[in-house]
Amino acid sequence: MKEICINEIENIKIGHAQDFEAATGCSVIICEKGAPAGIDVRGGGPASRETELLNPRAASQAIHAVLLSGGSAFGLDAAGGVMQYLEEKGIGFDVGITKVPLVCQSCIFDLCIGSMTTRPNQSMGYAACVDAERHLLQEGNIGAGTGATVGKFHNTKGMMKTGLGTYAIQIGELKVGAIVVVNALGDIIDPSSGKIIAGLLNDEHTKFLNSEEAFYNAYQDMGDLFTGNTTIGAIITNAKFSKSEMGKIAAMAQNGYSRTICPVHTTADGDSIYAMSVGEITADINVVGTLAARVMEKAILKAVYTSAPAYGLISAQNFK
Repeated sequence: MKEICINEIENIKIGHAQDFEAATGCSVIICEKGAPAGIDVRGGGPASRETELLNPRAASQAIHAVLLSGGSAFGLDAAGGVMQYLEEKGIGFDVGITKVPLVCQSCIFDLCIGSMTTRPNQSMGYAACVDAERHLLQEGNIGAGTGATVGKFHNTKGMMKTGLGTYAIQIGELKVGAIVVVNALGDIIDPSSGKIIAGLLNDEHTKFLNSEEAFYNAYQDMGDLFTGNTTIGAIITNAKFSKSEMGKIAAMAQNGYSRTICPVHTTADGDSIYAMSVGEITADINVVGTLAARVMEKAILKAVYTSAPAYGLISAQNFK
């Protein structure tokens, strides 16, 4: 097993666009030839588009892009830009008179950072596709991770800056990678040590308060938790699977969330994971699902450690 760059997985392009002043952005994963894909949603407050395409009962067998974005439900407009880009290239599901690009999207809530009124739109979605042509690895405060934060049980006063991370591995011909935007209500934990590495801070921003314990102490009245949450990501593999099988792999990848985020899958999070099959390699579903959880775990840690302080918030890079 060896670590590789996620861009080494064939048949995909990943690009980002953002408004740094407004603290929001979007990140696209393009598979021009189409990818069987599944999804697993565990959070209680998702903002998403075209997820029914991934239902095993739906007729479509492949999608052409997954878009991760900020802007909460307002940011769903950005998928129109991805559709425009793909349509211009003649990519999509052939309906006779045209080709309709099939684009799925999920959003994080980042309206409490930067500008509440500036959200990812069609122009930004299109720009992310153009950026994908550069085929560069970008992480941290980029794309959909631009306004990402964690540790928001006390609203905005104790939270930390996080962002977008990727991680991929290869075993023989098999490649499995993850891309994730870490914007959790809870804390981020390094499974190797069991210690919190980003999350809810005390008033002096000198130590972690532990969101799980704060939950228990406020069991009678949790207050309004919808203050900027949701972790969204995607698994990408060059193994050949159907969309129903990719749904199972997405479900297994949620174990990566459970190992690193606490609390996780709350009603105030929209935690979602897509899974895309972009190759023809033969592999066992249980192996790929187990690897999916592992690379998702590592991508979450990368999202924390590659994100720089921003918007008056500290990150793991400058937390003492």
